[in-house]
Amino acid sequence: MSLASYEIVKKGKSWTVLHDGEANTEYGTKEAAFEAAVAAASVAIRQGYEVRVSVPGHEADDQTDIGT
Repeated sequence: MSLASYEIVKKGKSWTVLHDGEANTEYGTKEAAFEAAVAAASVAIRQGYEVRVSVPGHEADDQTDIGT
């Protein structure tokens, strides 16, 4: 099977999860976005996908990574 990729990124004052390049939901904190990504990744693992979850460090907290 293929790769399921989850990348936590800042979007304005909120956070989102890019899953295979698409962001559908905004979260108030980086931790909330991470929890959502891990829940989705758990399902992908059960389906046999290779999974990658990426979370930025503190330096990203003050930057906007994708459009607002």
